[in-house]
Amino acid sequence: MHPRKERSVALCVGLSFMCFILTAHCRFPTLDHLQPQASEKTQARAVIQLLKRLLGDRSTEFIISVNRSMSKDSLDVCELRSTRNNQIVATGSTGVAVASGLYNYLKYFCNCHVSWSGDQLDLPRPLPQVTGVLRINTQHRFRYYQNVCTVSYSSVWWDWPRWEREIDWMALNGINLPLAFTGQEALWQEVYRSLGLNQTEIEEFFSGPAFLAWNRMGNMFEFGGPLPQSWHVNKLNLQFKILERMRSFGMIPVLPAFSGNIPKGILRLHPSANVTRLGPWAHFNCSFSCAYILDPRDPLFLQIGSMYLSQVVKQFGTDHVYNTDSFNEMTPPSSDPGYLSAVSRSVFASMTAVDPQAIWLMQGWLFFSSASFWRPPQIKALLHGVPIGRMIVLDLFAETEPIFSYTESFYGQPFIWCMLHNFGGNSGFFGQVESINSGPFQALSFPNSSLVGLGIAPEGIEQNPVIYELMSELAWRKEPVNLSKWVSLYAMRRYGSTHESLGAAWRLLFFSVYNCTVPHYRNHNHSPLVRRPSLRMNTEVWYNRSDLFDAWKLLVEAAPPLMSKGTFRHDLVDITREALQVLTSAYYLEIAESFRNQKLPELLTAGGVLVHDLLPELDRLLSSDGNFLLGPWLEQAQALALGEKEARLYDMNARNQITLWGPSGEIVDYASKEWGGLMEDYYAQRWGLFVNTLVDCLHTGRPFKQEAFNQEAFKVEQGFVYNGRKYPSEPTGDTYEIARRIFLKYYPQAMKRL
Repeated sequence: MHPRKERSVALCVGLSFMCFILTAHCRFPTLDHLQPQASEKTQARAVIQLLKRLLGDRSTEFIISVNRSMSKDSLDVCELRSTRNNQIVATGSTGVAVASGLYNYLKYFCNCHVSWSGDQLDLPRPLPQVTGVLRINTQHRFRYYQNVCTVSYSSVWWDWPRWEREIDWMALNGINLPLAFTGQEALWQEVYRSLGLNQTEIEEFFSGPAFLAWNRMGNMFEFGGPLPQSWHVNKLNLQFKILERMRSFGMIPVLPAFSGNIPKGILRLHPSANVTRLGPWAHFNCSFSCAYILDPRDPLFLQIGSMYLSQVVKQFGTDHVYNTDSFNEMTPPSSDPGYLSAVSRSVFASMTAVDPQAIWLMQGWLFFSSASFWRPPQIKALLHGVPIGRMIVLDLFAETEPIFSYTESFYGQPFIWCMLHNFGGNSGFFGQVESINSGPFQALSFPNSSLVGLGIAPEGIEQNPVIYELMSELAWRKEPVNLSKWVSLYAMRRYGSTHESLGAAWRLLFFSVYNCTVPHYRNHNHSPLVRRPSLRMNTEVWYNRSDLFDAWKLLVEAAPPLMSKGTFRHDLVDITREALQVLTSAYYLEIAESFRNQKLPELLTAGGVLVHDLLPELDRLLSSDGNFLLGPWLEQAQALALGEKEARLYDMNARNQITLWGPSGEIVDYASKEWGGLMEDYYAQRWGLFVNTLVDCLHTGRPFKQEAFNQEAFKVEQGFVYNGRKYPSEPTGDTYEIARRIFLKYYPQAMKRL
């Protein structure tokens, strides 16, 4: 396609969602005070600096301004026009509005792309003209981002440059309501000290860095700790930078509040306090779980909650939105509606005692995860303990399990329709594009809808960028997109190429592996590849495997002229990884069937190919791209350490989270990652043990005993956590040559097995 014609096609598609007149009105005047704190000049300056980081010298071709009066109803708007000397003038109601409007221009006029896995920023020269005034607006007051788990699964080891990059990504994608949870333990430490706890009691409460999300929610304590004092200093300084940058764009950061989760030491100081010790969480025993929960109706709750929030506001300032989750994956001690209403009333009171304008942001995950407890009377009671409009509920898993639809739109409390998408930061292709394309609009048109925004709430990020670009864009659309056209343009701008094979490949992926329509399906990578082996493993997928392999073939064939593009290299590795993941299931089935039928030669053949060729090839492939390396994860962790002792602690945290997830494999493989180094020293070793065990069983005539194997596998898993090995942080090998070799070797095998 000729470049000018290509841009005109993109322009037409872009205009179909950019140019519409907004008629939505905010139903909640209680939220009107949630406004950007930064001045118009500060917000404009933040966008200018973002463009400099993104575009370098080309950033001077954009003229930026912020004008709050453009929006009469707190709904963001941006206007773009061209000047006679080919500059683009962008004016918006907030810095976020301008950044998001500019990114839409970069996408649909300049065929550019920005993502976690690389950018494609070959801007045309001169910049394409905008005819007249292009007005881009949203019908959603808030665009929320992050999950309380993201801070552990993804950003736990980030330094400021990585955070700066992420906040830029947020602004470009229109996020104006992000979580800002970094550094909160430093403030908790001060509160606990002032209450009279000693340092030992505090250290026995905080978990290690990689598990703080669940410590904060009352799920676990101590494991992976203690937190060094240098950790508190580092994270506190980082939080100051994060908040300053978020606010400079006009974002409204969400700060933490008190949920009732307390250290055991509080009982020493207040033995008569009304405290409940909960049962075990997940598969942990009470050595590291069974949290102590202070009853919100106890006067001590208000004292601790207001002490903490006072510290938060004093140190971090406030934008009046606070998150806390009282019963995350924990069953309340009573189902009595009166009790539940009193609980939420007390939690909210601990906020308003410090900030009379407080808005409580609450995850709605509990209503799904403990659905047998949270029936309509219980949900309504909890929600109505807070005045209508003073709480915002995150419908956290709405693309799969929307709660608003059977709670009369959360019984009138404002809510945000969220896409959760990914659990544990797993590798692996997954998506529900039809659901996320239609769900927000269904929520908007729901009778008496109290929808006030859309959200992106993955447990872990830096995977499947296509899903997040689609979801963020929907906040600026008036109707669902044409998925086929949208993904074709996505392929063009991600690679900067009009090669038809690229669009064809992505259309195959979008309507198969990225379009899970199985009811109640949870995105967990069920592949045997990343699970502790057994003879009863789930190999089912929700799509036609041939679509994946056909797309793989198209990308491999189109690869040679595109290998200089980082975005393409990433995706070539990713789709080859996915193909080998699927093939692992096929070889596993052959291994299991051969064992059951006592066919040793077939077992040796299938097991030999998997352990001695496929998995080593996969490790070489992953090691050829910096986005798929174990080394950076471990290096970033150790870089935060002051001294060898801290380095060992952080290294253990980083390794344990992505493997055993607990001292004894309590949540083993939940946060699985397919990374170079991890594939060789963890997954491949475990599969080798499994095949050897089955071979030995056939040789000796003994049955395979899963429990005995698990004990041996645990030795391998624990050995990886403590092996102390250094892993490369720079890629090695030629990605194209490795991917092509794997394709030539395994694509014919895949065709035979379909």
